[in-house]
Amino acid sequence: MSVWDDLVGQDRVQEQLGAAAQDAGALVTAVSAGERVPPGSRMTHAWLFTGPPGSGRSTAARAFAAALQCTSPDRALGGAPGCGFCDGCHTSLVGTHADVDVVRTDLLSIGVKETRELVRRAQLSPAVGRWQVIILEDADRLTEGAGNVLLKAVEEPAPRTVWLLCAPSLEDVLPTIRSRCRHLTLRTPSVDAVADVLIRRDGIDPERAASAARATQGHIGRARRLATDEKARARRAAVLKLPLRVEDIGGCLKAAQELIDTAADDARQVSEEVDVKETEDMKAALGAVAGGRMPRGTAGVMKELEDKQKRRKTRTQRDSLDLALTDLTGFYRDVLALQLGSQIALSNVDVRDALDRIARSSTPERTLRRIEAVIACRRALDRNVAPLLAVEAMTVALRAG
Repeated sequence: MSVWDDLVGQDRVQEQLGAAAQDAGALVTAVSAGERVPPGSRMTHAWLFTGPPGSGRSTAARAFAAALQCTSPDRALGGAPGCGFCDGCHTSLVGTHADVDVVRTDLLSIGVKETRELVRRAQLSPAVGRWQVIILEDADRLTEGAGNVLLKAVEEPAPRTVWLLCAPSLEDVLPTIRSRCRHLTLRTPSVDAVADVLIRRDGIDPERAASAARATQGHIGRARRLATDEKARARRAAVLKLPLRVEDIGGCLKAAQELIDTAADDARQVSEEVDVKETEDMKAALGAVAGGRMPRGTAGVMKELEDKQKRRKTRTQRDSLDLALTDLTGFYRDVLALQLGSQIALSNVDVRDALDRIARSSTPERTLRRIEAVIACRRALDRNVAPLLAVEAMTVALRAG
């Protein structure tokens, strides 16, 4: 089992990263021996992984980090880096390697304060491995100020530091940063490839794996969740009933409210699991006395924690809504395929009756307008429009077609 096994349907990217990891090893050996750096090296100090959601951007970055830290004895005999078994590979993949920092956020953005700390860590020399590797999974969430802080570190990195940035597209990253990175584009893996990895790695029943992969249109993370979580399947089933419930204004408003309530429930569940423990740990660290009274001068710290938890709850609610809107887009995409007589495979065959009903009672033009309404709702949420207003506007537009 190599480090690349979980990188589904990305043969070209895997080949490029494997070659770069091979050259990285030669580069370290040459520098350590005081020799000249080999010409034409395919290794560089900053990489930008882009691709649609679910394509495996962070998986590719982690696999590359593991290959860079690989300590397999076979490498001395010309073996490819990234064996998957040595201590360097294993600790990099599970997130415990001392020289591999994986940075992700459950908030709406990454600010200047967090980025400055990241840049400080990036200046350190590797402690046990060959490289100091920084994986920034949400580079698209950097604020403009944070991006400017990161720019200097990417522009003039420490000699043995490698930056691995992940974002949905090039446009999501500041031009000044992306111009200093080597760009790799990942594609959406095929349904069969996703089903295969669910069966092979997660032990999921083949029929359920195929259904989940087809329903999520090649999104690996969502497919795994759909195949393993009964609540996720129930929420998806409820969302796919929405197109049949917008026949009048009352139904539109009720469907919108239920969609918002479901997203709020998801956010509340995450809060209950994380916030209480996080708050208690913070109080203990600050020296809370009996009765829950906090020492003087700690109110600001607790307020900062409350603000962080509020932002995390907002992001969780938005992510839940976005997932529902993605399912709706897939539903109308199938309707359009039926109306046009396309031979492409349907994603939502489990609700074929609803697809046929909507397809017969509408036209391709109206279906396209409905897809545009869903996309407009997603854009409105990105611009911080009140979620209920955005979703109500969408459901009314779906009714009108």
